Amino acid sequence: MAKTALSKPSDVRAKTPDELGSVLLDLRKEQFNLRFQRATGQNEGQGRVKQVRREIARVKTILAEKTISAAKS
Repeated sequence: MAKTALSKPSDVRAKTPDELGSVLLDLRKEQFNLRFQRATGQNEGQGRVKQVRREIARVKTILAEKTISAAKS
């Protein structure tokens, strides 16, 4: 699976809510795969688990911000 590079919040904010939904789905799949690799002892990059978890939080936060701002408009 290709790694999603969303290191900056500005990159995430530039996306539409639909795009953020698909990015979130991809990140959750990657998180599952990393957990599975760790459970079977195949995981080599421990830092990626933390990175994916933070990216998921970043996407969910910005998605919530966009939802709230759309509701106010």
